[in-house]
Amino acid sequence: MQIKQTTTLTSPIYQDALAIRKAVFIDEQKVPQSREIEHEAGPIYFVGYLDAKPAVCARALLENENTWHIQRVACLKEFRRQGLAKKLLQYIEQKAKENKLAYLTLGAQDQAQGFYLSLGYHVVGAGFLDAGINHHRMDKKI
Repeated sequence: MQIKQTTTLTSPIYQDALAIRKAVFIDEQKVPQSREIEHEAGPIYFVGYLDAKPAVCARALLENENTWHIQRVACLKEFRRQGLAKKLLQYIEQKAKENKLAYLTLGAQDQAQGFYLSLGYHVVGAGFLDAGINHHRMDKKI
């Protein structure tokens, strides 16, 4: 898998991330577009490509001087169960280390907690609803 990143909203990489998010969050999970497509300026967008086709995405936003908040992790249905999201998150973790960050945090959908637990994240605090979907904050010290 080839991973590309951008911070530019006019980039084709961002457009690929947006297409993945629309397919997964808006079309599959019925998240309102106005809720999904917000706060777009600022994060680093990561997209994983298989045979030049966008397959998986995530974004990372600097939450404080030593933490990235990972958001919008999504994989297109046809590419699931191939370990692509795991590879993408490992890549993001490596980039965070290169940037001298100490923590990663994210809001995980409850149905995805097992996935994040397997990557070393820990559930923190009480659950919350986001776009009508149950979530928990999960953190990882890197």
